[in-house]
Amino acid sequence: MYQFISKPAWTLVDAKKGDLPPEPYVALQSPAASPEIFSKALARVEYRTGTLVARIEEATAGAKGQVPVFKPPNDLPALLRTADQLLTVARQQAGARASVWRCTCGTRYAVPFSLMRPVSIRCERCGHTLDLDPTAAGESHIADPITAEVNEYRKAVSALFREAMARGWPVLVSKVES
Repeated sequence: MYQFISKPAWTLVDAKKGDLPPEPYVALQSPAASPEIFSKALARVEYRTGTLVARIEEATAGAKGQVPVFKPPNDLPALLRTADQLLTVARQQAGARASVWRCTCGTRYAVPFSLMRPVSIRCERCGHTLDLDPTAAGESHIADPITAEVNEYRKAVSALFREAMARGWPVLVSKVES
């Protein structure tokens, strides 16, 4: 598993030279994710002519610590396309937008937004009457927790890539032992 971080290029200069500017900066970091979430999130994502994971593994092979993998301005268009692709895959896997209700017995009922109008139904488990009012729904997506976590990770990595390229900072990758 890998951790993405972005920080100004001047912080990569050897500190012994003493030519580091004193300005503070905030390093951008991807959130921590389990190896399962990481592999699912980046499985179908392409970078230039290969996959994003292959590019990362190639760049970090045999390296210890943080390795600059994506550097502006040369990698800017490709990394922005990769960020767009991460968001597109997240949207595709998010599922249909729906309103979700729970009965007092715990049974979940979901109705797609396209079919919404106020209606009352009987719970299949306990027989209690539920009023399905589109203005009172709590959840807005039907997704299992793993898919939701994978999509949140995709969105966070996409945001990191976009922000790093907007600031002109390289994206560094470090291998994290799990």
